[in-house]
Amino acid sequence: MTKILLIEDDKSIVVNLTEFLNTEGFLVKNASGQKSALTLIDDEKFDLVLLDISLSDGNGFAVCSAIKADYNIPVIFLTASGDEYSTVTGFNLGADDYIAKPFRPRELVSRIKNVLRLTGNTSTAVQLGDVLVDTVKGTAVKNGEDLFLSALEYRLLLVFVNNRGAVLTRSQLLEAIWNIAGEFVNDNTLTVYIKRLREKIEDNPQNPKVIKTVRGLGYKVDV
Repeated sequence: MTKILLIEDDKSIVVNLTEFLNTEGFLVKNASGQKSALTLIDDEKFDLVLLDISLSDGNGFAVCSAIKADYNIPVIFLTASGDEYSTVTGFNLGADDYIAKPFRPRELVSRIKNVLRLTGNTSTAVQLGDVLVDTVKGTAVKNGEDLFLSALEYRLLLVFVNNRGAVLTRSQLLEAIWNIAGEFVNDNTLTVYIKRLREKIEDNPQNPKVIKTVRGLGYKVDV
């Protein structure tokens, strides 16, 4: 069962949202402030964090920064602060999504599932040929050797992992990378990163067996 930490100091939101998410199959724990939230994260394993900016102590930006520095846990900001500064600051700190209050509960569930899928937190380790991708540790290892992927290379690899067997167009890849990187990625940048990723994971990058080109359509991973 997917375990979510809800960091929110509005008791009515905590009660209502916890009840709703429980009915959707999620296990929810909550914390009202920065200190209690970080203590819980140290003590327990969570698959995703829902995080408000205004807390009873500290603030959501500091919590997000601490989470991203030490853990591989996706973060969705859930806040009434929908101004551009707050949104940009959240993404710059590594947030995986941002939804403003008031929100539609089913939209939030859809966002949660999308972030879990894109970040790979629905599974632990995936084998792609000779490459083992550990989505908990955030690593990719080939024949026992760490590939030392950059953040964007790893995120791109996760998109392929979570869509194994499907043909992904360049537009789909660009949209997915932008969503999880929180930054603009253009078509030329995508070409460069696919080339770099192939150089690290393929035995022969000129004849790729893992990330295959589907001529006229896009790319596909089906190993």
